[in-house]
Amino acid sequence: MHDDATRDHGLQPLDALMIRWGLTHHGLVEISDEQLNHKQVQRARHGRQLTLPMMQKVTRALNEAIVSGLPKDERPKFSPYTHKHLFNYAKGHAADWKDPNAPLMPALPDV
Repeated sequence: MHDDATRDHGLQPLDALMIRWGLTHHGLVEISDEQLNHKQVQRARHGRQLTLPMMQKVTRALNEAIVSGLPKDERPKFSPYTHKHLFNYAKGHAADWKDPNAPLMPALPDV
């Protein structure tokens, strides 16, 4: 019997990055050619523990979605994310990591 508390890690850095880049579940599902579905993206954002291949699949979809939304002249400046940047339970995750892509992100709307 598995302890569900150890498999649920709370909101992930992926969630904040998707919000900051203005991405939706549908955007990731639509751009992925790896049969990614909405439920998998939802689970990834909300911290349900995923296998390494699933974390990598979500990471690839996120990177593809971001690059496709960038102007062509800014695409070479984009530094792809890895799974350790998106999931706080991934091996090698650094909580103090600074996003090198912050200057490329869309401006936050005034509140």
